[in-house]
Amino acid sequence: MSTITTELKIGDPAPDFKATAVGGIYGGGQPVKLADFAGSPLILYFYPKDGTPGCTAQACELRDSWRELQSKAELFGVSVDSTERHQKFIKEHGLPFPLLSDPNREIVEAYHVWVEKSIYGKKYMGTERTTYLIGPDQKIKAILKKVKTPGHVARLLQALAS
Repeated sequence: MSTITTELKIGDPAPDFKATAVGGIYGGGQPVKLADFAGSPLILYFYPKDGTPGCTAQACELRDSWRELQSKAELFGVSVDSTERHQKFIKEHGLPFPLLSDPNREIVEAYHVWVEKSIYGKKYMGTERTTYLIGPDQKIKAILKKVKTPGHVARLLQALAS
């Protein structure tokens, strides 16, 4: 089966989404959708899996810069993990921001971050570490691809300032 995908570009309307947010002001879980954030900048950072070394380092870097980030934009981490796994990850690392659970891969596929990956020659499907900055007009303002953990926040702040 071949699928034709069109990459999202800066200026494109952000793909709509509906998901359960856990953590932060959403506590044990509340539904959210893209339209809830019209009029505010929104950061969606996509990451492969709660509790893995790279994802933990990335979440902790964002946690440590939370004061500065929260004054500039709404922020959500997005992965295919369950809300229960998200709650455990939030608690273990004291994350002040919410995470979106996307177990049916609707958001990761809409944002074109569900990709073929390879480790030790074995191919599998997974989430590519990518961050989208969505403007108050709900159009994509910046796309940070293949994000490296050290320096993610600096790149994000630069994108928010531009």
